[in-house]
Amino acid sequence: MRRSATQSNRTATSGRHQWEGVPEERRAIMRANRRRDTKPELAVRSLLHRSGLRFRVDYPIRVPGHRPIRPDVVFTRRKVAVFIDGCFWHGCPEHGTRSTTNAAYWDRKLSENKARDARHAAELEAAGWQAYRFWEHEDPQSILAVVRSALE
Repeated sequence: MRRSATQSNRTATSGRHQWEGVPEERRAIMRANRRRDTKPELAVRSLLHRSGLRFRVDYPIRVPGHRPIRPDVVFTRRKVAVFIDGCFWHGCPEHGTRSTTNAAYWDRKLSENKARDARHAAELEAAGWQAYRFWEHEDPQSILAVVRSALE
């Protein structure tokens, strides 16, 4: 997608403070992180689809009194929400790494992510949904088995 010079300037100036003091190489890495359609998500979705399951992707679930929650895979009729969590962003105890640069910021950020994940699970459960969270390193076949079981 092409951007005009005006759009580029607007993008560059909005939120400039959050990138202050961050090396350009690190900025590029952070901007490249995807919110959806990650390799682990695509692998799981492909397997689910090949097995005959149909679902919504990044579908907003509206929970009364809260902002919409956007699971990676949603089975609307059965009220099943599936999240494929990245090890770094969600603090995997097995593979999550701790950043040495700006450690206080990242400790706070990852703690907030974990708290948000727990809050979303509670909100979905209160609204009658089943929420399943998997780590990006988990075997897609195992995830398929759990999801199939949840849909029965």
